Amino acid sequence: MAVVVTNAGEEYVVDKLKESVSTEANYVGWGTGAGTAAKADTDLFTPVNSDPGNVLRILGTSSKTGTGATAKYQVVATLQSVAGGTITNAGMWTALAGGTLFVHGDHAGVVLVTGDQIQYTFTVDPS
Repeated sequence: MAVVVTNAGEEYVVDKLKESVSTEANYVGWGTGAGTAAKADTDLFTPVNSDPGNVLRILGTSSKTGTGATAKYQVVATLQSVAGGTITNAGMWTALAGGTLFVHGDHAGVVLVTGDQIQYTFTVDPS
């Protein structure tokens, strides 16, 4: 299993520091394909829809946790299965559609039936 800030995600951080982008990376999606998350990834492995709205990504709830050296950026989102399947990876994006894949992670397959949910928590520690 791997969780990475993608190469495009690193560039996004630089763009945020330069204030050349105003988007927040707080959209979460999931997929069913096989693979190990890597820095060069630009999409999930076989993205699949989630409810509500039958969309590829949902808006997560972002927050800052900690202060000083312990400060972290966190996004929490609960995705719901539309048609069942085995979820193997998830990512955090800068937009509902298009945008930049900021963080990509793979995990052991979780078999879902319609209506099942997974809550993802992405925590980015700048240290």
